[in-house]
Parts: sequence; C-alpha cells; structure tokens
Amino acid sequence: MNKINVAILYGGKSGEHEVSLRSASSVEKNLDKSKYNIHLIGITRTGLWYYQQNYNNDTDSLSIVEDDDNLVSLTPGRGFHVKGSSLNISFIFPILHGTFGEDGTLQGMLDLVGIPYAGSGLEGSFMAMDKEYAKIIWQKEGLPIVPYISIKKYSYKSNPQYYINCIESKFQYPVFVKPVKTGSSVGVSKASSREKLETAITNAFMYDHKILIEKSVNAREVECSVIGNDEPITFPLGEIAPSHEFYDYDAKYTDPDGAKLIIPAVLDSTTATKIQDIAKKAYSALNIKGFSRVDFFIDKDTDEISLNEINTIPGFTKISMFSMLCREGGLNFPELLDKIYNYGIEKYKEEQTLKYN
Repeated sequence: MNKINVAILYGGKSGEHEVSLRSASSVEKNLDKSKYNIHLIGITRTGLWYYQQNYNNDTDSLSIVEDDDNLVSLTPGRGFHVKGSSLNISFIFPILHGTFGEDGTLQGMLDLVGIPYAGSGLEGSFMAMDKEYAKIIWQKEGLPIVPYISIKKYSYKSNPQYYINCIESKFQYPVFVKPVKTGSSVGVSKASSREKLETAITNAFMYDHKILIEKSVNAREVECSVIGNDEPITFPLGEIAPSHEFYDYDAKYTDPDGAKLIIPAVLDSTTATKIQDIAKKAYSALNIKGFSRVDFFIDKDTDEISLNEINTIPGFTKISMFSMLCREGGLNFPELLDKIYNYGIEKYKEEQTLKYN
C-alpha cells in the first residue's frame, strides 16, 4: 500500500502559537507511520512558511527552523512548492489554533489551492470562531446560550460611557469580557468593578475589533468532543475544575496545577445525554465538519445548561481534553486521526460534486 503524503501546518501568527507547537508534536507522534508520509510546515509568528527538512520530534513541542532555502510557496490549483518543486502533498492537517488558522482564512486558501484538509471549511470555521455569530445562530435554533452584549471598537471609542452604562444596566458584576475571535482564553478577563471592566475592555480590544460582555455564571465547565460530518458522534463528557479564578490561558497551558480534568464528568445520565444532544445540534447548526470540542456551563445554583463556545481546532496536547475524551469513549489517538483524515476526504469529495458554472 502506498503511503499518503500528509502535511502538518503548525505555529502561526496567533497568540496560540506555542500551543500549536505542542499540539502538532502530539499529532505527528500519533499519526500511523505505516500509513502516512509526514511533512512538517512551520509558520512563524510573522507569517512565513518553512518546510522542515529532516526534522526531529523528540520533545513535547515542535520547533521551526527558518531556512530561506526551504520557504514554502502555494499555487492555486497546483499545491505546495519548495525551491520550485512540488511537495506532492495530498492532505493537510491544519493544527493552527486561533486567528489565521481556525477562523476560516486558512481554510479558504486551502480551498483555492485545491488540497483536502482536516476539519471544518471556511464557513463553519468562521462562524464558530466568531462567538457572536455562533450565539446568533444557536439562539435562532433554540439552543441555550449565555446572555451577552457585543461592542465594536469604533463605537466604543466614540462613546465609552454609553456602553459602560449599557453593560451595568443589563448585568451585575462580575462579568466576562472576551475578544470575539480568539481561542484558549486569550484576551479574556473577569471584571468585578467598573474600573476593572474598563481595563478588561481595553485589553480585549488589543486582540479584536469586536468584543463580547457576558453574564458571569456560577458554573461547572463541561466539555464534549464531537467528530463526524453530517452525522456527528459524541463521546463521554469531561469537566474542568480550574484552580485559577477561571479557566484562563495559564490554567490551560502554563500552570501544571491550573486545573483538574474530571473524566468522565460526574453527571446523571439524563443531563449527560441532554448535553451531548445539544452539542450535536450546535455542531450541525454551524456546519462544522470533521471534529470539534463543544464547551458548556452548568449553573451550580439552577442546573441550567448553556452553550459557551465551540472550538473547531481544539488542543491536541497530551493534556488536552478533546483527545482524552475520545480515548475515554474507546477511540485512541491514532484511530482518531485516521477518522479525521477520512472525514476530510469525504468532505472534499462532496465539495467536488458541486457545479460552479
């Protein structure tokens, strides 16, 4: 059997660059070497793409060797090239979290290049990444969401006091302030006073031109792994019990004691089934493909379930919830990656049946 030439894209320009290096290392280690010829393409923080020749993945984090002789170029309809020669890549694993990797920009470019890839396409990636659009669609579908206010940067700068008053009239402190299109809690703050709210808003606008202010929920944080295309499959649920004030970037990736992962989550079967059902509906409503992790809140006071967000390229590190929940459901990491590959091929073939003229 001929091996399949696959490329892992990793690194990138987002604030989640370091997470991507670790996720991609795990993916490379767990891809079945008897099935796949693996090519690594590292993307620097400035956006340059470098082919990694004779790489050595013996740590938990990949590096990026910046050799100008190995700069990668892309030609629409023709694929990836180094030094003018085709890399003959037949499939892409885009292990890029956040902006320029998870938000549809990369997916649209890969569509133009004409190479099948893992995960959602432009549409699903963009809608899932924009937390406001995801909420609008979920609300339209009758799915439960956390109450919010969205604010655009140019509007806030013209009249900040108006928006502070709007927030304070709708919500009691504390509130959460989030950039609309970041992941891994980058730029997210919890504000317990007007002064802290103003600081949090300024911080969030450093990462995006649109932000969300959300009601703070005294909640358990529960996560659900979902895979598939038109008929999504869910796995046992997991719970995050952060030791920090909330599950921020440091708790997720820096502090080894930042959170306790409870797998499976301690829930009655009725609640677990309800969450899994909502996860599948939320996944399909945004036209997600391949794989995602759907995050929920369960109000500790009322037991009310709310959708928090959906991640179309969740972390793949050794302590990431997505793959751990799949494993809890009987699907080990190499088998999971095989399925993600097959879903990507299926999605690509389905798109090729469409007519454009």
